[in-house]
Amino acid sequence: MTSDTGRDRIIEAATRLFAALGYDGTSTRMIADAAGLNIATVAYHVGGKRDLYLAVMERAHRIERAALEEVLAAFTPDAAGVRALVDRYLDFCVEHPEIPALWTHRWLSDAADIADLEHRYARPLVEQVAAAVAAAAGPDVDVEYAVMTVIWCTHGFGSGGVPGPDGQRRGLADAATTARFRAHLHNLVARLLGLPS
Repeated sequence: MTSDTGRDRIIEAATRLFAALGYDGTSTRMIADAAGLNIATVAYHVGGKRDLYLAVMERAHRIERAALEEVLAAFTPDAAGVRALVDRYLDFCVEHPEIPALWTHRWLSDAADIADLEHRYARPLVEQVAAAVAAAAGPDVDVEYAVMTVIWCTHGFGSGGVPGPDGQRRGLADAATTARFRAHLHNLVARLLGLPS
């Protein structure tokens, strides 16, 4: 949903551009143009590019945290609960492909001069999920790495997709390919955690 306020328009435009081009590849001029505003208006509403990036990442975190808290509230520490958690995460990435794209850019050293975002935003969510999933996992499972494996795989699938028989790459926007990836994730997670598949 697009907002009519200048600040929200700017953040929405910046989110799209940072997700597509990364922080380092996006200029304030590009953001202003995409929002249909001038640079002075962007600066008035959000400050500089760094401030805008921090606002984008904060907003992305709030959206992701809300989705996570919703699914964790109904979580059961068994195979069905873990599948529901994996499904909700994949659905979240389908609904908000810009959020995994923002994090994927960071993995590639984008915005390297802006530290602490992983510690502030990603780490607490990973710990929250790992704590819930630990009750369902078998002995000797590195639950944190299992959670990170789902994130790595899903973000990789979202950013790169898989080549189809015709050579075209298909990813989150393709329902059949995403359904196949979902089934693969279910099997992968079941094996990682020692759950029945």
